[in-house]
Amino acid sequence: MQELTRVEQILQIILSEMSQQEIRDSLDDYHDNDIAEAILELQEEERKKLYEILGTERMSEIFVYLDDVSDFLEELSIEQAVDVLENMDADDAVDALEDIENEGQREMLISLIDEEVSEDIRLITSFQEDEIGSMMTTNYVVISEGFTIKQTMRSVIQQAEENDNINTIYVVDEFGKYAGAIELKDLIVARDYVPLEDIISREYPSIDATDKIADSIERLKDYAEDSIPVLNEEKEMIGVITAEDIIEAVDDELGEDYAKLAGLTAEEDLKERLFDSMRKRLPWLTLLLLLSIGVSSVVGFFESIVDQVAVVVCFQSLILGMAGNVGTQSLAVTIRVLMDEDISGKEKLFFILKELRVGGFNGLLMGLVSFVIVAVYLYFGKAVPVSYGLMVSACVGLSLFLSMLMASLSGTIIPIFFHKVKIDPAVASGPLITTIIDLGAVITYYSLAGIMLLGLA
Repeated sequence: MQELTRVEQILQIILSEMSQQEIRDSLDDYHDNDIAEAILELQEEERKKLYEILGTERMSEIFVYLDDVSDFLEELSIEQAVDVLENMDADDAVDALEDIENEGQREMLISLIDEEVSEDIRLITSFQEDEIGSMMTTNYVVISEGFTIKQTMRSVIQQAEENDNINTIYVVDEFGKYAGAIELKDLIVARDYVPLEDIISREYPSIDATDKIADSIERLKDYAEDSIPVLNEEKEMIGVITAEDIIEAVDDELGEDYAKLAGLTAEEDLKERLFDSMRKRLPWLTLLLLLSIGVSSVVGFFESIVDQVAVVVCFQSLILGMAGNVGTQSLAVTIRVLMDEDISGKEKLFFILKELRVGGFNGLLMGLVSFVIVAVYLYFGKAVPVSYGLMVSACVGLSLFLSMLMASLSGTIIPIFFHKVKIDPAVASGPLITTIIDLGAVITYYSLAGIMLLGLA
């Protein structure tokens, strides 16, 4: 028999005839994320039964792993929902409350939450969505720099009952200002007679709550710490950014950049309203429509060439498609490079030249390949005379080379320019780059066709 997955095992336990205590004890062996996945497979009545079995404290740990937590909070009584939110980390509670569309219900829950937790929630929500403070957690351990090793150990043990981020212990001075950090392992091995100062890392990194998330991600990733302290304007510690928060921020940033590369202003989701999705897409689509009309108008200027050398139209999509592909590739690589805020002007110039070489050599190779293929096609497929077929093939090959070279340069310079003028380079999206490149490719192709082929047909 095929072995059951963890989720299937959990479902089997939940739906079994075991007593509530036996179910509770059995589920203690499973990770909260696996239980959260199993909950999605249950009916509402089955979930409500499970809520009673596990209790609000355990459910608060499980709800963190659920999307659209508000749907599950609605299945609880007001008292249970408040208990669940109180037992969550403040940042998780904020995420759960933001999922609740009914503003009145959201405010009611906040008003019923314990005052200390409510203050943490209001602190986090006081920051803008793009600021570090909006994604910090207040789950951390802090001690005074005046403590002894023994006092520090005792304080850590006490605080560990409420806070599970204990790998790094933060230190504040007598005025409450951030003063450094202690690694838990250093505290464990320290002797009682060792001064606390000896194990405090005074230069442990920190970040300001008002710093922009997008500008801070690379720096936070480079530190590779379990958590980084978050400071207010007075340099007082008000929270921490955990590794989990950083991963979530990176994921969100990639999602936003991916949306922008698709010509959108923000990432969409399955439940987004029709009007909201249209509102995000229409501005870009309108701009791209105008640019596309420009491309079509340019083709009209070369109508006389098309009339006399109609065969060139057959290969227009080849030129435009390959140029667009190259431009999108260069754009993606450039945006990745620009994520490093410390890149110098000299390095940017070197990168542009490198992309130009890559585009040029690829264009030369593709141009030669297309020259051969088009020549063979015209001779055997269209019975075109050899000399004329070779000229058309040369026109296509040369146009492809120049278009790919231009596309590579455009896909590199445009996002660098956007970055220089403080505009998100991801705004130089795939559709925008492709349309601009189409314009250049059309002009290049038909200009060469006019120079090389008019009078030969």
